[in-house]
Amino acid sequence: MTRYRRSRLSLCGPLLVLAALLAGCVDEVEFDTPAGARVEFSVDTLSVDTVIAGIGTATHRFIIYNNSGSGVSITDVSFENGESNGWRVNVDGMYINDGLAEWIDVRDDDSLIVFVELTPEDFDVDEPVELTTGLVFTLANGEEQRVVLEGWSQSVVVLDGVRITGSETLSAGRPFLVYDSLTVEEGATLTVAAGSLFYFFSDALLHVDGTLIAEGTLEEPIVMRGHRTEMMFENQPYDRVSDQWVGVVFGETSYGNVLNWCDIHSAHDGIKAQATSTAVEQLRLENSIVHNMAGYCISLKGSQAFIGNCQITNAADGCLYIVGGSVMCVHSTIANFYPFSSDRGAALTYTNVDGDEAIALEQATFINSIVTGWSDDEVYGVAGDDETALNYSFYYCLLNTPEVADDAAIVGCVWDRPSNDLHAEEIFQDFNLDYLLFDFNLSSESPARGIANVDYTQEYFPLDLQGVERLSDGASDAGCYEGSGE
Repeated sequence: MTRYRRSRLSLCGPLLVLAALLAGCVDEVEFDTPAGARVEFSVDTLSVDTVIAGIGTATHRFIIYNNSGSGVSITDVSFENGESNGWRVNVDGMYINDGLAEWIDVRDDDSLIVFVELTPEDFDVDEPVELTTGLVFTLANGEEQRVVLEGWSQSVVVLDGVRITGSETLSAGRPFLVYDSLTVEEGATLTVAAGSLFYFFSDALLHVDGTLIAEGTLEEPIVMRGHRTEMMFENQPYDRVSDQWVGVVFGETSYGNVLNWCDIHSAHDGIKAQATSTAVEQLRLENSIVHNMAGYCISLKGSQAFIGNCQITNAADGCLYIVGGSVMCVHSTIANFYPFSSDRGAALTYTNVDGDEAIALEQATFINSIVTGWSDDEVYGVAGDDETALNYSFYYCLLNTPEVADDAAIVGCVWDRPSNDLHAEEIFQDFNLDYLLFDFNLSSESPARGIANVDYTQEYFPLDLQGVERLSDGASDAGCYEGSGE
């Protein structure tokens, strides 16, 4: 029987022929870049907005398209001003420093990806410094085309593990960047000037064992937010995504804290406060926004607190969580439309128990306020036992909860029910979930219109969170925003 041994190289000939044919096809592509040929860009301007000095952005990109009808060659890519100013550019795998190391050929109907990053230098000035430049692409036919790179460098005051031990004031010059923590020790007082801006790293927090006085104004609020200034997705900046930093924590020895015209957003827990006595007010929060948290917007344990003219909105665990203590809330909007989880907590929870610990709820009083959200029930009262006080009251509020009859603690309230003409998010102006934008101003037919008690309005907040007069038409709306009357 004749045996035939197949050579391991038996496919070599056909492969070599195929390789030669492919090489011939490649050689036939012409990159003559005829006169007038141009490429197209997916953007005219690539903007990274304001970037903290010394901290690099995420990688951005745009695309170069060749729809010219023939192959073109890019002979050079350079910065218009001759200096990169912290911009880093990669075109087709080549980093651009002092121009291209070699030409880049682009076939007809083909494309290239350009990657861009910015790490700006520190110019040591309060105001942002513009770093806008042009990225110039030169073709073999002499055509020059330009994409604008737009950005600004912001110098900051770095606070890394800083501990306040006496009485100190932080001015509102340049922003503060908190790397680790900013701690106000017991007996110390930190005063924050109107217009101050705080950027916090992901594990950073403001911890107060002493006293915090943060008095902003309508025109110059105090802002506390995460440090990421760039876009996470095309329509969504990091600043609109929760869990960007830890939050503000008030310890058991912290009393007399005042936060007025503050904007605290996109942390894990916006404000956490725990006290051992209600004899002294621990927290006074007025004319402020606490929004978009991965935990609670505000959680209070055993605290005496006053909350007024505030927007407390969108949190995974719940917007306002009260365990014991004494809390009054006036003309506030407490609403949970947290978009990142369907398993979100209630807008409002009040209770007299924390695990096995009973804590008397001396009072939880809500006046001229809104409590609502996507759930069918956004108001939870949880009683641990009958021997511990659980005192609550609602006056002239809009409540998204099953209607309660014959409860002397509920006076003049309106129910936000699915059977209403407008319900839940429909009572507000506009939510854009693609961009994570939430406008909690009242819609024109909102059931919160005109239900507030004008005597309480006059006594506490005759102006709303935007400085609008509430009583100009003789009526007052529930929540922190007065309707426009349209």
